[in-house]
Amino acid sequence: MNILALLSFPVLWVFAWGRESAWNGQTPSGTDTPGPFRPYYVPPGAKSYDSSSPLIHFTGSWFDSFNSMYVATTLRWTDEKGAAARMTFVGTGIEWFGGLDRSHGIAAVFIDGKKVQEIDTWNNVSRKQQRIFWTFNLSYGKHTIVVRNLGKGRVDSPVIDIDAFVVTEGRTTLPITLPPTLDLSNAATQPGQIQSFASQTQWTLEQKGVTGVSAMQLTVISDTHALIIDKVEHNPLSIGGIQHGLPCSTSGRMQLDPRGRIQLFLCRRDFSEQRNPDKRGGNPVVGGYTSAADFGDLDGLQAVRIFEPCPSASAAHCKIYENHSRIRMASPRWYNTVIRISDGSAMIVGGSKKGGWMNNETVNNPTIEYWPPKSIHNSIGLPIHLPFLVRTLNANLFPIVFSLPDDRIFMAANQDAIIYDWRTNQEQHLPRIPNECRVTYPMAAAGLLLPLSPEDGYTPEILLCGGSTIDDKKPGYTISSQDLASSQCSRLRLTDQGIAAGWTVEQMPEARHMPDAVLLPTGEVLIVNGARTGISGYGNVIDQVGQSNADNPVLTPVLYDPTATAGRRFSSEGMRSSAIPRMYHSVATLTPNGDIMVAGSNPNLDRSEVKYGTEYRVEWVGPPYMKKNRPLVHKPPEVLLYGQNLTLNVNFPPSTDKVRNIKVALMDLGFVTHAVHANSRLVYLSSSLFSDGHSLQITGPPRPAVYPPGPGWIYVVVDGVPSVGFQVMVGNGNGPPVDHSAWDNLLKTTAADQYEASKKAKGKKKGKNVDSTE
Repeated sequence: MNILALLSFPVLWVFAWGRESAWNGQTPSGTDTPGPFRPYYVPPGAKSYDSSSPLIHFTGSWFDSFNSMYVATTLRWTDEKGAAARMTFVGTGIEWFGGLDRSHGIAAVFIDGKKVQEIDTWNNVSRKQQRIFWTFNLSYGKHTIVVRNLGKGRVDSPVIDIDAFVVTEGRTTLPITLPPTLDLSNAATQPGQIQSFASQTQWTLEQKGVTGVSAMQLTVISDTHALIIDKVEHNPLSIGGIQHGLPCSTSGRMQLDPRGRIQLFLCRRDFSEQRNPDKRGGNPVVGGYTSAADFGDLDGLQAVRIFEPCPSASAAHCKIYENHSRIRMASPRWYNTVIRISDGSAMIVGGSKKGGWMNNETVNNPTIEYWPPKSIHNSIGLPIHLPFLVRTLNANLFPIVFSLPDDRIFMAANQDAIIYDWRTNQEQHLPRIPNECRVTYPMAAAGLLLPLSPEDGYTPEILLCGGSTIDDKKPGYTISSQDLASSQCSRLRLTDQGIAAGWTVEQMPEARHMPDAVLLPTGEVLIVNGARTGISGYGNVIDQVGQSNADNPVLTPVLYDPTATAGRRFSSEGMRSSAIPRMYHSVATLTPNGDIMVAGSNPNLDRSEVKYGTEYRVEWVGPPYMKKNRPLVHKPPEVLLYGQNLTLNVNFPPSTDKVRNIKVALMDLGFVTHAVHANSRLVYLSSSLFSDGHSLQITGPPRPAVYPPGPGWIYVVVDGVPSVGFQVMVGNGNGPPVDHSAWDNLLKTTAADQYEASKKAKGKKKGKNVDSTE
């Protein structure tokens, strides 16, 4: 088993034909029995028109059917070739809902007179209230949709039907208010102001493609595909297996796992011009009084889900394995963090025993455990207490965790940080993060392990940017969406001298919480997304905007150069500002091609179309090097062993300078959610260029602690311009050690789905005491 990325949330979706059931059901208030979940949904900011609406005009022969399973108990159908339904509406999007079964056939959909899609509505299983077609990218104004029966399909006289149209009403796009232009004349003496990098030119920003599910979680799985995951909600892609449009530029595929209560979307993007993720922890089943987002009858809090590698260009064989009776964590965890460590196994850190918002001592899970389970410190596969996770209450969910080159573990939560020796179970306290800045959920900051280099013996340095000074002991009704975020960036060099000196503080040009910090192959850091005010989550504070706990999105990226002199490290020169707010549940990642994929934002209980509604559009940020002549690696290797010397055949771009600055970056692109970039890593490899001018010898990392075993991406960087990345397996590709006695003890002494069992044992209604934020 090759562990590629370690996930820290619950979630998945593998489609299976079969009878309509409650596998993805909503649990009505006052019962433990899920009812059927159907895609039909009218989000805030949208309006539904059922088939009896006088605004829908029908041509040809149509017939009415009445049933409680239809929207407003009515549906209109036709088996006549050429029969059509037409509706004119004002808004920015529209969805067509109808039925699927063995009598149905192919329909054509026209928007404003242009055919945009042909859709086969045949299905082996009869399903009602299915989302057949959707589009959300229309300009605000008047539009017309036409649905026409093409009279073809798998049966004679095929049927199509109209159950309802749901219109995204939208609004006229308002001008974006950008920060005033900063005076750079005295930039050298003004830390935090935007600086001018002489080597920098124009960046690009392209909005292209949609994700189909809200991009709560993101990881790159091949040179053509990214994996996008959300909790199950009323996302546009439908359960019936129907493909809608061309998500993420080329194609997309979504599947549904009856066990997983999660939505998964495979987004295709030709990253190149040309990881076995392992997911742990998740959402409880919630419902009853506090949350309408109860989308399943199975608890995800102890789930371990194995995502099998699928490197083919079609991603046709992507699989997820889940079996709670054999593979699970020992204890429930919500908003935990998972990292790979030096033996290839996963360390699972912290979290809450049930879903909520702020952590507290009644639900805190102040432990670590491992997968596969270990017999370590007399645990025999069971959780190990970590005092750090008690001291850091209440804001200690999604702790910032990195494996260090000396085989210890850096952790930051709330205002504190430690180095944890997992082999001896010892904590080394680090200086407190300055100025009462809290850095973990719901005051989320971005955390990175800065690039590691053989030139200084792979000395680690931590960067924490953003967060909030809001007191984590304050109740939500005293916190406002207008409370200021922090602009603070703190750096700590993890040597005896660096720890004694403490954190170095500098200021970003703009305050941000919930930012994403993305390492580039050049060693620089791109900071995107986030908000200037408020706090993470939704539905918890005063002055909510829609349901969002935050306001005032930060729309302009900023580049951070850790090697520049203090006061000259931040720059937004040449960068374009986005028009898309990206706050809670936003993500960003480097791609193999070298650009940055930005997606998501959904500070809502379910899909919403109000201000700060659910965002499906994808943006691509292009650094200046994307337009330059780039190095090209011919026939790259697929495996890189520790300490191994390999020779790359590199075609270098022309240069008038005989002395080139050549670096080879080995990168883990990480698994991204809630501002946490788990396993994100950049290790520069030792390299030397032979006299022939194209043979480049590289040396693998000296030991697994420098780069934990698993997949990685290699970029050859020449004079600040990287090649397209190619994927390698670092190490021999074997799975981590398996301690069967620890595994057996975990299964024998713990139960699956403990949170659900505890609720039923107490005789409570589902979700009665559960906060709504997820």
